[in-house]
Amino acid sequence: MTNRPAAGQDTRDEVPGADLSRPSIARVYDYVLGGKQHFEVDRRAAQSIFDALPDAPLLARENRHFLRRGVRYLVAEAGIRQILDIGSGLPTEGNVHELAHEVAPDARVVYVDNDPGVLAHGRALLGRDPSTAVITADLRDPDSIFGNDAVGRLIDTGEPYAILLSGIVQHLGDDEDPCGIVATLRDRLPAGGYLLLSHFLDDDEPRAKRLERGFLQGGLGTGRFRTWDELRRFFDGLELVEPGLVYANDWHPDAATPTDSPVHTLCAGAIGRKD
Repeated sequence: MTNRPAAGQDTRDEVPGADLSRPSIARVYDYVLGGKQHFEVDRRAAQSIFDALPDAPLLARENRHFLRRGVRYLVAEAGIRQILDIGSGLPTEGNVHELAHEVAPDARVVYVDNDPGVLAHGRALLGRDPSTAVITADLRDPDSIFGNDAVGRLIDTGEPYAILLSGIVQHLGDDEDPCGIVATLRDRLPAGGYLLLSHFLDDDEPRAKRLERGFLQGGLGTGRFRTWDELRRFFDGLELVEPGLVYANDWHPDAATPTDSPVHTLCAGAIGRKD
């Protein structure tokens, strides 16, 4: 099995409030990315994904690389100093606040996830950093995000800020109205605000269908691959930053971006600006 991460040890006492009877999106991704905060139930769910496509770990890593390039653009070139990272997942190498602070030490970041393990590990990582917070809230309930005290303290919603939706909207089913949820978030952006979004792509190839079945039927139960037209709808009303909505590796590639990735056509991303 190519690019498969090594199995870790269960550390139940390190994840207060976690539901260990079912896989967690955050913990499955942590495993796929080579982290340590995962459990047997998560590894079993990941195995069904690997069985569908042995190169699946590359897809997670390349999505993460897109996020890093996007954050650097937002802070260094667009001048953004406020970031709301929704569906942030467990802390990993090259966290958003670290990338932002490399360019602008005054940047403020709020991480949002509905997994209680993210809250516990995020707070342990952040310590007393006054410019960064992690909260438990759900993408499906924007009011739970914007009504949180930490968001009110760190994000001035009257000034430009960025919403990051990196690899999370794909875990909303069609019956959950993903376009409506993203539109609600998009509508909250002020003029000059930005939306970064990456998503599994169905570019009319059998691998996408096979991998989608691995996500949906293999324990995790979520993971939709959507078409170019479906992904464009998430950016309705926004001006796309060049080069627009493209394969994730084609968006502002740098020296670390793979040029011959076997999963190149399975993920797309873009950044849009609200005028």
